[in-house]
Amino acid sequence: MSENHEHGHEHGHEHGHGHGHGHGHSTAAADSTANLPSDEIAECVVMPGSMVVKAEAEAAGLYRDYEGKRYWFCCAACGPLWDADPAKYANA
Repeated sequence: MSENHEHGHEHGHEHGHGHGHGHGHSTAAADSTANLPSDEIAECVVMPGSMVVKAEAEAAGLYRDYEGKRYWFCCAACGPLWDADPAKYANA
């Protein structure tokens, strides 16, 4: 049995929404959310898989309120993408 596992996709850090800002999330961000209660963290809806500490995102202005619900972002580049089409991300 071969150790080479080909899946037909890359394991790089591409998010598929083309904002190309060299994201570079570190594992430190993921580690900082690991011990927090689930109600204090959220997943960025623009960049799924990126976890966000709600209080830190709010302090940095990385959130939007839409149709009575708050959405948090992992970085400043996600806000303008959200603003361009909030329904796309809110209903994802």
